[in-house]
Amino acid sequence: MAIAFDTIRVGNKYYLNNFGERFEFQVIERKTDKNYILKDIHTLETYELADLVKYGTGKDYELYELE
Repeated sequence: MAIAFDTIRVGNKYYLNNFGERFEFQVIERKTDKNYILKDIHTLETYELADLVKYGTGKDYELYELE
């Protein structure tokens, strides 16, 4: 079962499936209650969680912690 944004923790690694795209990232910093600064595991670019879900969550939405 997918986890909610409320359970995201700084320093942990996650993957997000949304609208057919998969993002693997590490959480760098918490900006607000539901927005975080993320660092892509593969490209090392930084972006915000709000940018990944600004168009909502699709039918394929999944958020899981990587081990």
